[in-house]
Amino acid sequence: MIVVLTGGTGGAKFVDGLRQVVPAKDLTVIVNTGDDLEWWGLYISPDLDSITYVLAGVLSKERGWGVQGDTFLCLHAMGELGEPIWFHAGDRDLAVHLLRTKLLREGKSLTEIAAIIATRMGVESRILPMSNARVETRVDTLIGELSFEEYFVQRWYQDPVKSVRFAGVEQAKPAPGVIDAIMSASVVLLAPSNPITSIGPILAVPGIVKALKETKASVAAISPIVGDKAVSGPAGILMAAQGLPVSIVGVAQVYQEFLDVLVVDKSDAKAALELQRAGLRVHCANTMMGTLLEKTELARQTLSAVSTQAALHAGSDPS
Repeated sequence: MIVVLTGGTGGAKFVDGLRQVVPAKDLTVIVNTGDDLEWWGLYISPDLDSITYVLAGVLSKERGWGVQGDTFLCLHAMGELGEPIWFHAGDRDLAVHLLRTKLLREGKSLTEIAAIIATRMGVESRILPMSNARVETRVDTLIGELSFEEYFVQRWYQDPVKSVRFAGVEQAKPAPGVIDAIMSASVVLLAPSNPITSIGPILAVPGIVKALKETKASVAAISPIVGDKAVSGPAGILMAAQGLPVSIVGVAQVYQEFLDVLVVDKSDAKAALELQRAGLRVHCANTMMGTLLEKTELARQTLSAVSTQAALHAGSDPS
């Protein structure tokens, strides 16, 4: 079984490539829920939705979020009624939010609901939220503390960032199945997602880093940083705010407790050599996922790098 930790558009793109080369039933995806929010009275889980949509083959290719070919009639009508419309929920997207909210009110957990929605959309892979507890990513800026969606979507991540925290994470527990999936995996992959606000909330849930350190599976991460910039979004800004180098070195530092292989863009080959000298296995590939072919090739390259790492580890095992 291959387990992927993911969040954000980069994560969804990687999972899109991975599903081309891995049988659906062999794939388990553990998803960030730190971005979750209540909108128009509905419970919205952006990353769970994006992963479900991509595995169902309906994710919008143009936007990287939401449903392909969706309409926005409700959004326009709500705007005419004077309601906020900065979070762009499409009409088919809203149906999923309505169902999730209904099931939550009936007492079902986020894990149960993710499975129900996935099944109804024809998804065979297993989709797990990082936790059933409410954990909210909060970004402290010069104008005050914002939810991640306020910072990222409403204000286009233009506010200088002082710090990031995950409200409620201390009391959270991994969702049922998360630890078992990591411990029984053959491979664990960290998608090229924002290390601070897409993967960070998952790692902050008590018990998950411990499992990543103890699993017998090889653990690989794909860097969302190329050179000194994020491929997209505020990953570089947020890494700098956390005192991390905005480079593949900074990505390696975030994951250093459990990382076996780091996959980086081929343009970072020189920096990769420095990391290799420090003892980390680094694999260079094209990490730009502009086409389905590029997504698929990156997935293949990542799995190949992990297989090589596993073979080297087995060869050095005195047993």
